[in-house]
This record gives sequence, structure tokens and C-alpha cells, in this order.
Amino acid sequence: MQAVVCSQTSKVFYERKAATGGQKGRSLWGLNGIRAKKTPVWAVRDVTFAVSQGEIFGILGTNGSGKSTLIRLIATLLLPDRGKLSVYGHDVVTDPMSVRRLINRVSVDAAFFKKLSAWENLSYASRLYGIGPRAGYERARDILKSFGFNEDYLARPVENLSRGMQQKVSIARALLTSPMLMLLDEPTTGLDPKSKAEVQDFIREVHRDSRPTILLTSHDMKEVETLCDRVAIMNEGRIVALDTVEELKRAHTRTCDGASLEDVFFAVTGEDWEEAMSDE
Repeated sequence: MQAVVCSQTSKVFYERKAATGGQKGRSLWGLNGIRAKKTPVWAVRDVTFAVSQGEIFGILGTNGSGKSTLIRLIATLLLPDRGKLSVYGHDVVTDPMSVRRLINRVSVDAAFFKKLSAWENLSYASRLYGIGPRAGYERARDILKSFGFNEDYLARPVENLSRGMQQKVSIARALLTSPMLMLLDEPTTGLDPKSKAEVQDFIREVHRDSRPTILLTSHDMKEVETLCDRVAIMNEGRIVALDTVEELKRAHTRTCDGASLEDVFFAVTGEDWEEAMSDE
């Protein structure tokens, strides 16, 4: 069964830029009477792929490549401007509530009530999901305990927890409803190496025990390589390569002898590998 089907999906935003004399396009009067025009910026452009049930699917790209916008489209936080996008057969535009019942999302900046404890945050989330306080506590405790989170930390304010622990609480909150699809949007960005490794191990444990479908966005090539069954590389809103890591490497062995995923990334995004390395 296909968990996510994305067909020719696009999302465009419009930037307001000052217009000089003789320029054509949709124009408007900006602040202080300065004439400006709307310039289309394609965040996601004609993206097509499918994710199978139970798969860990990685989306690799630099900042601004469109991967986070794509996650927001799947999460129904944004509407596509064209194309089709469905989650377990439910269209994100015509049936968003059914989609939301099947998913949960963890972003790079997990939103918490910082002064409240980890448990108080989880309790609030469980109430929103319609889970009773006792059942919510037991479920949250069991989830975190199974992944090495000391129960004593549940009573500590979130602001006093490390970023790695905060992300564990965020993922545990996402698991309260046993989602069929987890959207992990750069969950380890900004973490120290130890916290990053802890969260990555946590993701492996979640997938092993619950077998949800996982979409993981990242610009950490090692993370994507070690966690994901298949990888899509995005550049300027488009998917420019999609396959298993080994197949991507094999396809580029001729151009990059003994290619690494990093070599593949530079090759398919049009970057000059030697020049980029000389800038290090």
C-alpha cells in the first residue's frame, strides 16, 4: 500500500520586489508609495514520488531546496497550487481531516510550553488527542522509558532539558496517537553530536517497534544514508534524484570514482565538487 502519493505537486510563493521603469509583471504599490511587483518563487515544482507503507523515506537538500515546504504540504499546513497529493488514499485538499488523523509531525524547532514540565506538555497534548490523563501518562512514560529517557526528567521544565531530550519528548508526543505516518522535518538540526546520535537511535527504535511510515528531511547526508530505505535529493524545488543510497552511488560511479552520497549530491545539484572542496 502507498502511504504517500505525490503527483506533479507544486507550491509557489510571491515575493514583493521593487519594480524599475519598463518592467512588466503583476505590480502593486508598496510601502511609502514605492511601486513593487510580485515575483513568483517556486518552493516546490512538479514533484512526483510515492512512499510505501512502513518505509523510511529521506528527503535530502540544502536550506531553501523545498523539502520543508513539501512536508508542510503533506501535513496539510499548506495547500498545493497544482498537482495531486494524498496520504493513505486521502487527498490533502479535499479530505484534510482524514489526513491529520493519520499523521504527526516533528519539526526542527519543537514547540513547547518551556516553563512547564515535559509531562505537563505531554499531558496537554494527550488531552487534545482525546486521551485521558492516566492513560496519557502511562503511554508517554512507556514510550520514553523504552528509549532510555529517565522518568525523573518528566518532572523537569522543558527549558532545563537538553535539545536532544527535548526532541525525544517531541517525538514521544508525536507517538501518543500511534500515527501511521510520521513527518520528521530536520529533527536533529542544531543538536550536538551526542544528542544527534541519541535522536537517531530513537528514530530507529520507533520504527523497529511501531513500524510507522517515516518521512525524514535533512541536510545531513550521513543521517539520511544510515536511516533511510530510499532517498530523494531536492534542489530548487525539484527532485533531481531518487533511489536507494547504493543505487545512487552506483549510478554516479562513472563520474565520481568510488562515489559517496556527498559526491552524488554535488553531481545532481550541479555543484562543482572540486571547487566546493577547495572552498573548505
